[in-house]
Amino acid sequence: MSTLYDNIGGQPAIEKTVDELHKRIAADSTLNTFFAGKDMVKQRNHLVAFLSQIFEGPKQYAGRPMDKTHTGMNLQQQHFDAIAKHLGEAMAVGGVSAENSKAALERVTNMKGAILNK
Repeated sequence: MSTLYDNIGGQPAIEKTVDELHKRIAADSTLNTFFAGKDMVKQRNHLVAFLSQIFEGPKQYAGRPMDKTHTGMNLQQQHFDAIAKHLGEAMAVGGVSAENSKAALERVTNMKGAILNK
């Protein structure tokens, strides 16, 4: 039985998705300020590892829990929605099927409370 990670295309597909996601975030004035001054290589590596793990891939994420990572950022529902939209679009650009993209976004949505600290 294959995992969501496998169905998406594994590590190469997740890396491609994260790269496309970061391009979209950088172009989005409602989001890019949250990443100003951040080490984007480190951010990329953390996000690739995190998504791989929540999509049933390798357990390689060694960053802080989502609630700790996002504490004090004052992220709101509209920020979460924008990231989710960009993530879905990034997966589509990478050739992830609509069915697998929906399943992936559900996994991310399950983390919303921790990400928004609510």
